Amino acid sequence: MKKKRYVQFLLLLFITTQAFTQTADSSKPVMHIGGTITATQNGISLIPSFSLGRPAVMFDLNMGGKKLTFEPFFRFGMDGKPWAFVFWWRYKFINHSKFRMSIGAHPSYVFRTIPMNTNGTTVNINRADRYAAMDLTPSIVVSKNITVGVYYLYSHGLDKTSVQNTHFITLNANFSHIKIAGKLYAKFVPQVYYLNMAGRDGFYATHSLTLEYEKFPVSLQTIMNKAFRTEIAGNSFLRNLSVIYSFHKNYVRQQ
Repeated sequence: MKKKRYVQFLLLLFITTQAFTQTADSSKPVMHIGGTITATQNGISLIPSFSLGRPAVMFDLNMGGKKLTFEPFFRFGMDGKPWAFVFWWRYKFINHSKFRMSIGAHPSYVFRTIPMNTNGTTVNINRADRYAAMDLTPSIVVSKNITVGVYYLYSHGLDKTSVQNTHFITLNANFSHIKIAGKLYAKFVPQVYYLNMAGRDGFYATHSLTLEYEKFPVSLQTIMNKAFRTEIAGNSFLRNLSVIYSFHKNYVRQQ
């Protein structure tokens, strides 16, 4: 019964956002497609206290209109093994000059390697755990290049082997287009967050620092994550270094 309610919630959210979009975007035919391709020596998850623990490549796409977007994420180990597939739908229902808020929902698949005994022989197989999740993203625009906000993610495991309930709440800031020299800029995103998984919880701090050259599609990024106090298994300190290729294109939707 619980699984049916979560599926019904996701379907209701998708139908509702699609209805709003048909009304709000009907006179705004400009669409977009964009995303990033990231190569990193240590794949760090959306919840940055977790990592793949080895080199990874990540494909993050973003497509849609001004209100509704589809944002699929595909993550693989450098050996080609799948890590996670996430299929976000997001709806921007407040987009004022000083305050913004969006809501999102997704089904996802997280892969892990497990041993299986077949005819007396143990072999490793990839198994996908299924999840349904939603998030809420309110933010305040302080200035052209500074925003502060809150991010809340709730995830529910759809399999007996997956974590049934996860709550992830962050306080974050985004400092973009920080001039370093000439056309070289930085983006700094610090955050503190609370994580609760199946009743176990912890407090953490993390930040990402990105170096960008104006109008150049390749950037460098590092992420560092530190646990203050936690009951959740994992590394107390994580970091990585990534090379990111970004692309974006607008086009006119045919009426």
